[in-house]
Amino acid sequence: MELVVDSGVRKMEGEAMRRNQTLICAPIMADTVDQMLNLMQKAKISGADLVEVRLDSLKSFNPQSDIDTIIKQSPLPTLFTYRPTWEGGQYAGDEVSRLDALRVAMELGADYIDVELKAIDEFNTALHGNKSAKCKVIVSSHNYDNTPSSEELGNLVARIQASGADIVKFATTALDIMDVARVFQITVHSQVSGVPIIAMVMGEKGLMSRILCPKFGGYLTFGTLEVGKVSAPGQPTIKDLLNIYNFRQLGPDTRIFGIIGKPVSHSKSPLLYNEAFRSVGFNGVYMPLLVDDVANFFRTYSSLDFAGFSCTIPHKEAIVDCCDEVDPTAKLIGAVNCVVRRPDGKLFGCNTDYVGAISAIEEALQGSQPSMSGSPLAGKLFVVIGAGGAGKALAYGAKEKGARVVIANRTYERARELADVVGGQALSLDELSNFHPENDMILANTTSIGMQPKVDDTPIFKEALRYYSLVFDAVYTPKITRLLREAHESGVKIVTGVEMFIGQAYEQYERFTGLPAPKELFKKIMAGY
Repeated sequence: MELVVDSGVRKMEGEAMRRNQTLICAPIMADTVDQMLNLMQKAKISGADLVEVRLDSLKSFNPQSDIDTIIKQSPLPTLFTYRPTWEGGQYAGDEVSRLDALRVAMELGADYIDVELKAIDEFNTALHGNKSAKCKVIVSSHNYDNTPSSEELGNLVARIQASGADIVKFATTALDIMDVARVFQITVHSQVSGVPIIAMVMGEKGLMSRILCPKFGGYLTFGTLEVGKVSAPGQPTIKDLLNIYNFRQLGPDTRIFGIIGKPVSHSKSPLLYNEAFRSVGFNGVYMPLLVDDVANFFRTYSSLDFAGFSCTIPHKEAIVDCCDEVDPTAKLIGAVNCVVRRPDGKLFGCNTDYVGAISAIEEALQGSQPSMSGSPLAGKLFVVIGAGGAGKALAYGAKEKGARVVIANRTYERARELADVVGGQALSLDELSNFHPENDMILANTTSIGMQPKVDDTPIFKEALRYYSLVFDAVYTPKITRLLREAHESGVKIVTGVEMFIGQAYEQYERFTGLPAPKELFKKIMAGY
C-alpha cells in the first residue's frame, strides 16, 4: 500500500494544505439580501471557496442594487444562479427579466454566472458580444429523472461546449449507484477538451460523485452550510466534506473504500476510517455506498482505485459469491463483511464480525469472573436473533467457543437452516419471549430491529430479559437501543453494537491499509457514540 506523508497532510493555519484544486461552492438560499450576506460569512468561516447566490430564492429583488450589494459585500467569489421552475428552481417570471439579471451580474463583477443550456442561445443573443472578460459562464443542464447513457451524456457535454461555455455543468439523478460510474467516465474524458467540468449525480446514491470530484477532475462540488438545507438532492455539508472525507487531500491517486449496504447513511464507519487514514497520512477515502445489487456493483467498479469494502445488511451473504477467494471461516459462516481488491484485481472476502462480537461479549462476561480459564461462553445457552449474515457469524462464533446455540428468526425455516448448520435449536421470533428453559442465558440481536429511525422497536418482551445474564445488540445507531435499555433496567449486563463495531474494524483497517490498527484512536472516536 502506498503512503503519502508530505505537504498534503501537514497542518497549516488550522486547515490541512490542499492536494487538489477542486473548489467547494456553498449554495446560498435566503429570503433577503441581508440574510444572504450573513450566510456568506458563515460559508467563508466553514471553509468554502465560493458562494452560489440563488437569486430565485429571494422574496423581493431589485437586480441592479441587490446584485451590486452582494458582489461588493461578499467575502468570497460569487456565482450567480437564477434558476427557473422549468429547470428545478423557484423563478416563475419571464425569461427576458431573468436573463437580464444575469447580464447585470456579469457587468457588475460576478466571478461566475450559471445559464441553462436551454437558455444560453437567447442569453448570448442578448449580450450582443459584450461578454465580460472576468466573468466565467457556466452552462448547465439538470436531469431530475435519471442518468442517461454514456453516449447521451457525451452528446450533452458536446452541446454545452459548442454553446461557448467557459465551464460545462450537468447534474443527473441516481436511480442506482452504477449511474455514477458513467458520470466519472465522462468527467475524466472531458479533461482532454480542456474545458472545465462540473458533473454531479443527485440523490443519496449519487453521493460518491460529490465527494470524489478531486479524484476524477471535477471543477467544483457543492457543500451546504447545514444538514438538510440543500439546493439539490444529496448535497453533503461543507463540514462533512472537509472534516469527514478529507476533501482537500483527495487526488487522482487516492484509493477508494466504503461501506456497502442498504440502508447505509447511518453508518459511523466513514468517521472511523477517514480519521484513521488522516492520522497516518494514508492516501484513501472511505464513504457510504447505497447499493441495490452487489454483483453489479463489483462488475461496474472493477478498477484498482476501488480498493476495499465493508459490507453490511442486507448484502453479507450475497457478497460471498462475488469474491474470487473467500476466507475458510467466512465460507463456513456463509457471510462476508470485508472485501479487499488485491493488486491483480481479484476480490478477497473475509468475516470480521464474529471476532469483534464474540470478543466483546467474552470481555464483558470475564469482567465479573477474571480468573476463569477458557471461554466464559462454554456451556452457556446462546440465543441469536436473526439468521442473516451477522446472525450466522455470531452463531458460528458462539458454537466455536463451546456454547449451545439457539436461533430465533422471523421466518422459522431460515432459523431451522442455520440451527442445522451449527447443531442448534430453532425458534420463530414470536416464540422468543416465552422461551426460558434456564437462567443466565446470553441474548444476541443481529437484526436491524430497534435501529434508527424505528428506535421504539424491540425483538423481545422486557419481562423475558430476566432469564439472561448478558444481552448484546449489534445495532449501534442508537448506541443504547430499547432492547439494551430494558435489559439494563432488568439488571442484565449489556454489550453495545459500538463495542462489536470497533472490534471488527481493527482487522478491516489492517487489511485495507497494511498498517496496524490504531486501536486507541478507534476507541476515542467512538467514545461519543
